[in-house]
Amino acid sequence: MEIAPALLQFVGSLLAILALAGLAYWLKLGPTPRLADEEAARLAADEAVSGYEPVAIGLDRHGKGALMRDAAGRVLLLRPHGGHFAGRILTPAARVHDNGSALVIDTAEKHYGEARLLLDDPAAWVRTIEAIRT
Repeated sequence: MEIAPALLQFVGSLLAILALAGLAYWLKLGPTPRLADEEAARLAADEAVSGYEPVAIGLDRHGKGALMRDAAGRVLLLRPHGGHFAGRILTPAARVHDNGSALVIDTAEKHYGEARLLLDDPAAWVRTIEAIRT
C-alpha cells in the first residue's frame, strides 16, 4: 500500500499544529487574564509580591487590573502580562492622571510601562498615588 505524498504532508502538518498547541498550553499562553473579584485580586497580589495584604482594592470594571493599598500605605498596581498578572509597588516616581474615561498610571519603569484602569472611585486613587510622592 502506497501513501500519497499529499496525505503524508497533511498528517505531518496536523501533528506539528497539535505539538504547537500543546506547547502553548504547557507554557500557559492564551487569552488575557481577568480579575473576576477582589479575592482573585488578592491572590494575584500575593503572587506578584509575596505577603502583600491589601486593605483597599480598586478593581478595574473589566477585570483588566487593579490598584491596591496595604496597611503600610504601599500601593500595588496589577496589570496583565502574558497569561498572568504582573505587579509593581509604586514609587515616588509614579505618575497618575484621570483622562476622563480611565485612570492612567505610569510606573516610571521603562519595561513595565503604564496601565489604564476603569475604577469606580478614580479620584480617591489619584490622591492615594499622589500621596506617595510627598
